[in-house]
Amino acid sequence: MKKPILGCIADDFTGATDLANNLVRGGMRVVQAIGVPNAPLDEEADAVVVALKSRTIPAAEAVAQTLQALRWLQAQGVQQVYFKYCSTFDSTPAGNIGPVTEALMNALGCDFTIACPAFPDNGRTVFKGYLFVGDELLHESGMRNHPLTPMTDSNLVRVLQAQTKRKVGLIDYRSVARGTEGVRERIAKLRSEGVQVAIVDATSNAELVAVGPAWADLKLVTAGSGIAIGLPQNFGLREGDAATAARLPSAQGLRAIVSGSCSVATNGQVLSFLSGGGAGFAIDPLQLAAGADLVQQALDWAKPRLAQGPVLVYATAEPAAVKAAQQKIGVEQAGALVEHALAAIARGLVEQGVGQLVVAGGETSGACVQALEISRMRIGPQIAPGVPWCHARSPVAPGGLHLTLKSGNFGGPGFFREAFELLA
Repeated sequence: MKKPILGCIADDFTGATDLANNLVRGGMRVVQAIGVPNAPLDEEADAVVVALKSRTIPAAEAVAQTLQALRWLQAQGVQQVYFKYCSTFDSTPAGNIGPVTEALMNALGCDFTIACPAFPDNGRTVFKGYLFVGDELLHESGMRNHPLTPMTDSNLVRVLQAQTKRKVGLIDYRSVARGTEGVRERIAKLRSEGVQVAIVDATSNAELVAVGPAWADLKLVTAGSGIAIGLPQNFGLREGDAATAARLPSAQGLRAIVSGSCSVATNGQVLSFLSGGGAGFAIDPLQLAAGADLVQQALDWAKPRLAQGPVLVYATAEPAAVKAAQQKIGVEQAGALVEHALAAIARGLVEQGVGQLVVAGGETSGACVQALEISRMRIGPQIAPGVPWCHARSPVAPGGLHLTLKSGNFGGPGFFREAFELLA
């Protein structure tokens, strides 16, 4: 059996499928593992993505989980390691991007790596070291209100330097404009200055592909999912192989959406679905805290409606409503209550015959995947930039389950309907 050549570690579940999607687009066959597997890989793949839920846990725990994933990937014989985080660089001064990067560099014995969250397809670009979300600087975007990792500084050199003891520098747009050789020359100069981690400017897919060969000799790359489009070429793969790499079994079963993200994008998607006549059931964290059995209520509500078309169960809300709930019952408790409820609902929906499931939100996706006892997924076709359909193994769905895990910020207003149309 062919060994995987690229081993990836993602700090959340939606980010893992986001990365895997871009690798598939480049012609790589990708398997995504949920958590660190306890057995060797038993199917052929060009890349393996280990999905962790480590973005917002204490840094020491994130490091421990990441190193466990690294050891498993090394045992599979991977040639290069990819640490994947969010394209909005979600982190705090305590981590977790910096501490995890340091730990991987130490374990791999490497003295230089890159950090590049750019994902132009979804409006994430880096210029002069500053991260933009669309036309806004990161700290002026909706990310400034993130309940767990509020991003109040757009200068990534400064943000990352606060999290690591290693010197952080910049591979700026001038070097990137000169292609692979320009980047390699810049790396050599940075190394001579003692820099060990470099933020990379990138404003287009063309730039990411053009400089992709510059990363071929690095033991470790750290990034969002954007640079993945430039990596398959380093292993002799190409976009023409994508159709084969993305092939999944035929879809079957009923359709449902579970949404826990409160991002601007997901709020718009929920509104679009409901205003278009879609059936929706709202989950209120305050009612959960008061002891209401919203899980059973949601499942009872969904049962007669599933045969009519996709149903939506959502805890998605505007920032003011989220903040009000957090103030009354606490940030952690509010999040845990919603995650637990949505995960139980997702499992119940699959038990009722749902075979095509859309999950919105990173934390929600992690909870739902665990509730469904999914250990591995094959990555399929792209619905929207960064979001593919997958085919998962689950004891709750003996025939397999088509599943998509959507990062809260990804997709257009009509994403939910577009997802199911792709499988039709």
